[in-house]
Parts: sequence; C-alpha cells; structure tokens
Amino acid sequence: MGLLFIFIYLIIVKLVIEISSSLLQLTGLKSEIARYQAISMLTGTGFTTDESKLIIDHPVRRKISEFLILFGAFSLAVIISSISNILSDDFRIPTLSVIGGLLGLLLLILKTPFIKQKLTAKMKRKIKDQFSFSELPIKDALYFSESDTVTKLIVPKDFEYKNRPLKEMLRHQEDIHVLSVARGERAIRKDLYETILQEGDQIILYGDKQVIQNRFKEFLYE
Repeated sequence: MGLLFIFIYLIIVKLVIEISSSLLQLTGLKSEIARYQAISMLTGTGFTTDESKLIIDHPVRRKISEFLILFGAFSLAVIISSISNILSDDFRIPTLSVIGGLLGLLLLILKTPFIKQKLTAKMKRKIKDQFSFSELPIKDALYFSESDTVTKLIVPKDFEYKNRPLKEMLRHQEDIHVLSVARGERAIRKDLYETILQEGDQIILYGDKQVIQNRFKEFLYE
C-alpha cells in the first residue's frame, strides 16, 4: 500500500510539472525552457542559467514559480514521511487517486487549442492591466509581431564599423533601430547615433529579427 501511495504521488508530481509547464508556455515561454525551469523550481535545485531571468522578470511566471517551490518542499516531506511509514495502511489511496485524476483532467483541458488560445490572450491582458509599462517584460512591451526582436550586439576587435559613428552601421531602408549603447557601466543614449563605436561596446538592437540576423548574425549575443 505504501509503495502504491508513493507511485500515485509521483504521478501527481509529474502532472503538476506538466500543468505548470503548460501555464508557463501560455505566457510565451518556449516548451523546452518551460519544462526545464518547472522541474528546477519544483526540485529546489537552484540551477541558475540565463533562462531563469525569463521567470524572474515576468509577474505571472513568478507566481507559478512560487507555487512550484512550495509544492516541491511539501512533496519532499510527504515522500520522506511515506518511506518512513511504509508499513502503515493510512495512506488515503482513494483520495489521492481522485486528486491525480483531477490534475490529469486539468492538464488535458490546458492542452486543448481553444483553451490555450483563450488563456494566452487573457494572461496578456491581465499583465497589461495590472502592471505599468515599465514593469512589463520586453516581449510584452515591445513585440508587436512574431518578427520583432530585441537583441544585443557586442562590438568585436575586427568589427567593420569600429571607430566609426554608430549611424554608419544602419541603413535607412532596414527595420533596425538602436535603443542604447552600453560601455562598461555607462549607458549611452544622448547623441546616440553620433557615438563612435569602440571594441566591447554592447549595442541594444530592436527591429525585424530576420533583418538583424542577416546583417549581424556573427556578432549577436543570444
């Protein structure tokens, strides 16, 4: 009975991971990143990557992460307790089975294309209604189509436009714009297009993803 309890509870943990991953995807996170970060938060491994910033900087994702961290700590206590009482009969298997069934049903509902579309739109509206523009993630604030992107170009030693004004690297007909240039701990915004580029400058680009990739692919920091 004890082993059955642990088996059912592990299924519930798996369902929680899948549901949380689906919710994270609805906020715009890629599926592989969403699942990996969900497992990381639930297990409390504290695995730190650049991708973790995608969770921290997003208000809805932060709430999901709070639940996963708390549920992970609770689950660890439950499993340890279950192993300690492996001979006990008081495992409430029927109740646990119902919970697992309900979570499975919730996961199926979240996977439905119609529901996914509705929830995605609702989450975006909720973020824009409850948070000021400055608090929005870059994707929600500046991306108006799938082709939009914000990325960073780091000026290398052999960069064609090094020691030349920034405006010379831009073409009028291209959808590429510069938001700022980071030089050391200083952000350059005043007289931006007249700035003489130096090695190590970090140029924040905004515009059409494909156009930026075609021009500066080998210099972009992803």
